[in-house]
Amino acid sequence: MAPDSQHEDHGFGGLTDTDDDVSLDEPAMFKVILHNDHYTSMDFVVEVLMRVFQKSAAEATKIMLDIHQLGHGACGIYIYDIAVTKTSRVHAMAKDRGFPLKCSYEKA
Repeated sequence: MAPDSQHEDHGFGGLTDTDDDVSLDEPAMFKVILHNDHYTSMDFVVEVLMRVFQKSAAEATKIMLDIHQLGHGACGIYIYDIAVTKTSRVHAMAKDRGFPLKCSYEKA
């Protein structure tokens, strides 16, 4: 008898793309947050939001005002590696421009 072509073992430990008991978990998501300080200019925060987080000028301005008024503002939700990379880019930009802008991420 010929093997069932849907369940052939192709060197993947008997798992095939048709096995119903295989499930993939969604990756953990992380919220990236900018924190207010008394030294970083509002214009620089808007620039960061537009360059690092690809926000429109209007959306960047709204988030910047949240940061200014509430003490922090969410920039986006990303998988771990992207959240870490964006946080690092913010810190590098801030350091290059002499601002103490802080950015963090937390599990969403």
